[in-house]
Amino acid sequence: MTNHWIDLKNTDCALIIGANPFENHPVSAKWLMEAKVKRGAKIISVDPRFTRTSSKADIYAPLRAGTDIAFIGGMINYILENELYDHDYVANYTNASFIVHDDYKFTDGLFSGYDPKERKYDFSTWEYKKNEKGEIEKDPTLKHPRTVFQLLKQHFSRYTIDKVCEITGTPREIYLEVIKTFAETSQKGKSGTIMYAMGGTQHSCGSQIVRSYAILQLLLGNVGVPGGGVNALRGESNVQGSTDFGLLSNNITGYINSPIAQPEHKDLKAYLESETPKTGFWSNKPKFFISYLKAMYYDKATKDNEFGYQWLPKRHPKKNYTYIGLFENLAKGELEGMLLFGQNPIVGGPNSNREREALKNLKWMVAVDLFMTETMRFWTEDAGSKPEEVQTEVFVLPAAASFEKQGSIASSGRWIQWRWKAVEPLGEAKADLDIIHMLALELKKLYASSQRPEDEPIKNLYWNYGNTNECDIDRVAREINGIDLTTGKQVENFLKLADDGSTLCGNWIYSGFYPETGNLAQRREQDDPSGLGLYPKWAYAWPLNRRILYNRASADPSGKPWHPDKAVIWWDENQKKWVGYDVPDFKATIGPDDPAFVNPFIMQTDGKGWLFVPQGKLKDGPFPEHYEPWESPVQNLLSSVQNNPVIKIWRPEEQSDAQNYPYIAITYRVSEHWQAGAMTRNLPWQAELVPEMFVEIGEELARELGVKSGDEVIVENKRGSIKVKAYVTKRMKPLMVNGVKRHQVGLPWHFGFEGLVTGEIANKLTPYLGDANTMIPEYKGFLVNVRRAK
Repeated sequence: MTNHWIDLKNTDCALIIGANPFENHPVSAKWLMEAKVKRGAKIISVDPRFTRTSSKADIYAPLRAGTDIAFIGGMINYILENELYDHDYVANYTNASFIVHDDYKFTDGLFSGYDPKERKYDFSTWEYKKNEKGEIEKDPTLKHPRTVFQLLKQHFSRYTIDKVCEITGTPREIYLEVIKTFAETSQKGKSGTIMYAMGGTQHSCGSQIVRSYAILQLLLGNVGVPGGGVNALRGESNVQGSTDFGLLSNNITGYINSPIAQPEHKDLKAYLESETPKTGFWSNKPKFFISYLKAMYYDKATKDNEFGYQWLPKRHPKKNYTYIGLFENLAKGELEGMLLFGQNPIVGGPNSNREREALKNLKWMVAVDLFMTETMRFWTEDAGSKPEEVQTEVFVLPAAASFEKQGSIASSGRWIQWRWKAVEPLGEAKADLDIIHMLALELKKLYASSQRPEDEPIKNLYWNYGNTNECDIDRVAREINGIDLTTGKQVENFLKLADDGSTLCGNWIYSGFYPETGNLAQRREQDDPSGLGLYPKWAYAWPLNRRILYNRASADPSGKPWHPDKAVIWWDENQKKWVGYDVPDFKATIGPDDPAFVNPFIMQTDGKGWLFVPQGKLKDGPFPEHYEPWESPVQNLLSSVQNNPVIKIWRPEEQSDAQNYPYIAITYRVSEHWQAGAMTRNLPWQAELVPEMFVEIGEELARELGVKSGDEVIVENKRGSIKVKAYVTKRMKPLMVNGVKRHQVGLPWHFGFEGLVTGEIANKLTPYLGDANTMIPEYKGFLVNVRRAK
């Protein structure tokens, strides 16, 4: 989230698309309702289903799953054509004025540089035009036909109201009401927020869907301001924390790219030259990265040995380490072992029949969880396996629940809080941290006398968290914050990190959360001088306790807040610095005499919000473009290119066709169950609320199928079939898509064959492909058939 949960009370309009916060993120509902009741804010719910969020919305707009880019693209087109955007914000704070390379083109669904054989783009034309000095050419009037602004208008001009409604199935009058209502947030003194979750990302165009949200918000001047932002709703209490700490396959902590075994990363010097831009805040990356290496290897990391860079694991340049890629490598027999912490891929992973078969190639698997899961028992007859044919040895370790351990968690709004242990874990259960700690100590002992070079990463790993079975979590927290090795004291924040080996820091964005003068557990003061819900002394918001990212954009080019009622920071001419209620997301002393004064987006090399993404930063285009989901009952109405042309398709033979599988399916969560269900299906009082698996079907489709609520039906496609109860509701209505009535059905994904209540696994039906950039699976918008069970 660029903003935070409490900040929702400051919005004038919340566009909720691909999310159901009133059910799945209930804290957000409190602040949304405060905005609605006290300030007259509007709530817009865009969803294939009429959800509990929709029931609280002022406008409900149904849409066909997987057509989000078309929906947002039509909003962008209407706002541009009717000049409803915030001109001052766009002209000064975005790259709208930049002139694009003459060779850049977009023709019939494809950007310039596409190679159909390799299914990828050459990005060389996705660049700006530069003068003889290498400077980007610009037109402040935005009238030059090759400016980003004019190319944006041209690109989205095809997204007319009628065309978008034909694609999405959204009724025209409702769609127009959505656009006009949200476009009002560009007015001075108003702001609008976009809230999204997995309904926005779990698509083959997921990254570009989120990009479309960002473009819309930049046009309306809604980034960096209270009540604005592009806000991702995380599905668990510490999902934000997990990505912050490098659990993505291509990151180490703090979103620094992990090294790849290639010439550009052959040594520390080459890596830093390749990964460090000359401008923007990422120009400090050497300080963050070398401090990280010192945290990993401490006194063993010296300038003479590149601070241990060669010990750090490197990714293979041609191997896919994403979720699906991992299981495909497993299916090929390329992996022998796997450790699973709180993961249940047999229920939660796509195409779970395929994943079950892949797991059989493991020699060993360690599963750490609170209860027995389906994945722990993938080898049983209940899972469809023959135990005598499965070689895998499974080790089950009981884990402690969140209230049985202490530690920090980071909320969706980047607020880090300390959570104390409420009760002792049951039986032999241990905290994840202690399990990792015990494993590390044992590995260090086993490798202590080894003379093999390949064992040096373990031998030299710095592990100083105590020698008992309980990890010293205070030492971990201090290391994450960062330590000045010349004084032995905690660093104040990441501005104090160095690239000479004199500081160590486990995660640069968290640097400052546990300083020498205090710690996270003490940050509990309920004081909010702004009245905007910032509460600067409650918890800690990375980075630097900043509550609203890019808050420089909350003030105009002269440094004055766009509107006094939503003032966050402002330029003080007397003090010659930025002052206010939040920590400036900008160097505090950059004043009007510095050209950077109008560059609020400091994480970009040019300081601007990107309406156009250059240099192939996204693999599937510098602008978002609508493509149909991999499985779709309709042809793309905007171009002859049906699917995202650069997506990775692992199993093309499993694509379900619309003739045999005519209904669009989505998976979703219910408020009564949690994720893959291991927790809630094992608690009697929770399990009884939703005791069995179902498929949600609209009343009209139910009549066509001759099905009533409670009847058993088969839901099937090329990947599998499941027998479930029909749940007939008014919430799933057919949509008119290009003149043809199309039905959608919904499947909760919480059920499996373990626990007090059991049910079929929805993910037996989901496809095995993902977004072109992140590889997140396409759980939303695939094809199925539904029929009565015999």
